[in-house]
Amino acid sequence: MSGNGGGGTNAASPEKRPNELLASWFVRSGWSKGELARQVNRRARQLGANHISTDTSRVRRWLDGENPREPIPRILSELFSERFGVVVSVEDLGLRTTRPAPSATGVDLPWTGPQTVALLSEFSRSDLMLARRGFLGSSLALSAGPSLIEPMQRWLVPAPPAPLPRPEPESVSSSARARGRLSKPELDLLETTTVMFRQWDAQCGGGLRRKAVVGQLHEVTDLLQEPQPEATARRLFKVAAELAELAGWMSYDVGLQPTAQKYFVLALHAAKEAGDRPLGSYVLSSMSRQMIHLGRPEDALELIHLAQYGSRDCASPRVQSMLYAMEARAYANMGQPGRCKRAVRMAEDTFAEAGEWDEPDADWIRFFSEAELYAENSHSFRDLAYVAGRSPTYASLAEPLMRRAVELFGRESGEHQRSYALNLIGMATVHLLQREPEQSTILATEAIKAAKKVRSERVNTRIRKTVDTAVRDFGGLAEVVELTERLAIELPETAEAV
Repeated sequence: MSGNGGGGTNAASPEKRPNELLASWFVRSGWSKGELARQVNRRARQLGANHISTDTSRVRRWLDGENPREPIPRILSELFSERFGVVVSVEDLGLRTTRPAPSATGVDLPWTGPQTVALLSEFSRSDLMLARRGFLGSSLALSAGPSLIEPMQRWLVPAPPAPLPRPEPESVSSSARARGRLSKPELDLLETTTVMFRQWDAQCGGGLRRKAVVGQLHEVTDLLQEPQPEATARRLFKVAAELAELAGWMSYDVGLQPTAQKYFVLALHAAKEAGDRPLGSYVLSSMSRQMIHLGRPEDALELIHLAQYGSRDCASPRVQSMLYAMEARAYANMGQPGRCKRAVRMAEDTFAEAGEWDEPDADWIRFFSEAELYAENSHSFRDLAYVAGRSPTYASLAEPLMRRAVELFGRESGEHQRSYALNLIGMATVHLLQREPEQSTILATEAIKAAKKVRSERVNTRIRKTVDTAVRDFGGLAEVVELTERLAIELPETAEAV
């Protein structure tokens, strides 16, 4: 059987039987066999697996019980996850996959400094070589539930004491000892470069500079593999944690979900080695956002509670406010309005204390401005409205907060173009909930203009979902028809390599 089509187990095997799980997801997707084949081929080309060439007969064999070879199971998992907005694992599809060694995949990794450095180096190198060597995602799968939460809980377990450094032989010269050690200006420059990358992400989206961030991360891991004084190593681990979190965030922004999760996990490991618990809580909040996006609010809540507990005695008011806002988002998506409203109030009250904090905030939390607070809380009420069956009550709570967020982001849209676009979309959805399609189309049109200035698949996807909702509810309205045509022209769906 040809490998080019992603073939699998022997078709004559007596154990083969129809794959009812895959068939169930396939029927609910609304795709034809030809469309699924085209989706698989497009995703394979996008991620460098150019040898994949699937057709309708191959899809029929999968439904009949044939188990395809890698990377087909992973591609199918990603396609169905995106289609339904929840994690659809390879096992959920009734498929089997060869599990790589823990060092290459998964989230249950050793919590030790040398292995964290080695894994960061290995993963960033693989990511950088993606375009030349093929499909990185073939060794990755999203983790969720206990398989994600339990390993992350070990973030709080005290690390074993590091072994004492072995004395260098007398014959080693002072110049050899100093080789690889960084000066303070060099460390300062590394930290400044990380700040610059974060600014670029806010301005341009994750698709433009992701590989540059990954390249910088790989360089930092090279430095961590050289002898460094303890204080220097801690600062390097902190830089590595920030870069890995940013690489994860950019990967999430462009739709590479398994890759994003792996970077987040490695960032948490690096933050632990740096001894920076507030930074670790920030990484966990990014993981929580991803889980909400993937329809796993219970996992998101577990991650946020872990972040809050781990940084309860050291996080600044701004960090605590951000964590409360994410807690509200999780409760909203779980359909718990009382707890959501309480978390919203806590986020507001704690943010009011930020000006009284004696120490300057780290750069990674400065994004959480007054505009961001309004945006998060408005999205919580918007999400509640959807969970509660398009409740006009919760939509009315979201509307003034969202309007204020759009106003504030609009003043500085050059610096936060993606946030401006996301909140324009959010405001458009609120107007749809309030049965005001004309106003919604005006905002969605503005969002399309803003989206063209950034490279963010997350922004594009949210615009498309909002327009789909407008078509479903108000498809006969002239403004909605015009918006649909504009979207097809200005933001066509393409399969771009990242």
